[in-house]
Amino acid sequence: MLVEQNKRTHTDLWKVTDNVMNLEGSIIREILKFSSKPGVINFAGGLPAPELFPVDELKEVAVQVLEKYGPDCLQYSLSRGLIPLRELLAQRATERGTTSDADNILITNGAQQAIELVARAFIEPGDYILTEYPTYVGALQAFNYYQAKYTTVDMDNEGMIVEQAVEKIKHHKPKLIYTISNFQNPTGITMSLRRREQLIEVAREYNIPILDDNPYGDIRFSGERLPTLKSIGGNEVISVRTFSKVLAPGLRIGWVNGPADIITQFEKVKQCADLHTNTFCQYLVYEYVNQGRLDPHIEIIKTDYRTKRDIMLRELEEHFPSGITWTEPEGGLFLWLELPKNISTVDLFQKAIEKEVAYVYGQPFFPDGGGLNTLRLNFATASHEQIVEGIRRLGELFSQHV
Repeated sequence: MLVEQNKRTHTDLWKVTDNVMNLEGSIIREILKFSSKPGVINFAGGLPAPELFPVDELKEVAVQVLEKYGPDCLQYSLSRGLIPLRELLAQRATERGTTSDADNILITNGAQQAIELVARAFIEPGDYILTEYPTYVGALQAFNYYQAKYTTVDMDNEGMIVEQAVEKIKHHKPKLIYTISNFQNPTGITMSLRRREQLIEVAREYNIPILDDNPYGDIRFSGERLPTLKSIGGNEVISVRTFSKVLAPGLRIGWVNGPADIITQFEKVKQCADLHTNTFCQYLVYEYVNQGRLDPHIEIIKTDYRTKRDIMLRELEEHFPSGITWTEPEGGLFLWLELPKNISTVDLFQKAIEKEVAYVYGQPFFPDGGGLNTLRLNFATASHEQIVEGIRRLGELFSQHV
């Protein structure tokens, strides 16, 4: 009897909830296990370029924080976040067209926690969420934990085709509209001004909150800057932002900008999760931004990513066979490819790894498991030489199957 019991796993012996057992791990994290092997050219992850992290500046500011704030920067802090940081973020939002104050801001452990808090506050089992098709796999993971269902809206080069949304809203009555309006993950597409205004109108008519996940909005390196959904829609929109893509993801500092009464509800939810966000990192980010260091650093990122995007687009044009299409993003980290319908990028992934190049196949970004012929490429992380060689290898592979 003891031998039989020892053969059983703890998930057999201890009753883990069904919704946890039914969760799938991050496909992208699994892919990174392959792409992180020595010699593999990695276009797979959503990682920013590590060589651009301002290590020396952050080291300097970290010492200043310890000297200036002493034990306070190592102590417990407010669940909503440090008041000076919230005031600074509200001020920056107001300067960019979104009238805000500190009561509209909640500091989170990255944008991912912000999405999870919104899901926890709004979604009950069986509730529908309206999303773009495809959409960010990390958001789907957060929503899936609360047993959400999905109604999806197709995209074109202007983003979500809002005209499709009305019938889906009437039929499914979604609790939330989730969008990535700027340089969408995974497609790189930016929602046009016309579509932003349409989406706000629909949300108002049917009284549905819009969750605008906006981690890439500051990384525009070509084209015209558009007003944010939040600046157009005001309290119809809950905006999620982060320093992960413009400073360093390891700091885990993100934030939510929303109506003050809703922020109060998110604060209660956050208290159940972790009490508050890392105090020292909040002070570090506050001082870094307040000293005027962030915006010049973003300009460095934009210049680097523009060059890398242009190299990748040039190499795609040179090496990829006809029948494959791709987006040409004006910012962010990603571009999106569609192969002929009969080609599975899931099946070709292992062959790509054998050629020592990695991508993310598109299927996990589709709530219904579609998109078998799609894939996402990150142009931000690889070097110029790696982009040239990696796209050549993928072009060679795809030419054998398309």
